[in-house]
Amino acid sequence: MAFDGNWKVDRSENYEKFMEQMGINVMKRKLGAHDNLKITIQQEGNKFTVKESSTFRTIEIIFMLGVNFEYSLADGTELSGTWNLEGNKLVGKFNRKDNGKELKAFREIVGDELIQTYIYEGVEAKRIFKRV
Repeated sequence: MAFDGNWKVDRSENYEKFMEQMGINVMKRKLGAHDNLKITIQQEGNKFTVKESSTFRTIEIIFMLGVNFEYSLADGTELSGTWNLEGNKLVGKFNRKDNGKELKAFREIVGDELIQTYIYEGVEAKRIFKRV
């Protein structure tokens, strides 16, 4: 599938402002901006296995399209939500457990890059990954 492979973050757009809007403190924002994130994505039908490895943690997330699951961000923020496939784009809709506010996430392949877009309370950020 198109998302399958190993990806390494190459650059970010507006990521620190996004983290600030999420309520992440300045020290964690500075560290998060340089987390050296690598992700591995494997898709088998509607099942996705995503391995995230960064300076701070390594985790494996397994989810089925359209099925609610729980996830914790690197800063400890807990979320609950779903990923769905809309055309060639993965669309995630998550709610924070601490305040109920929605976090939207999108993953799409553009050329040879994986673009992850996040939207929280009107602030949009992108993380652009290169295939490795």
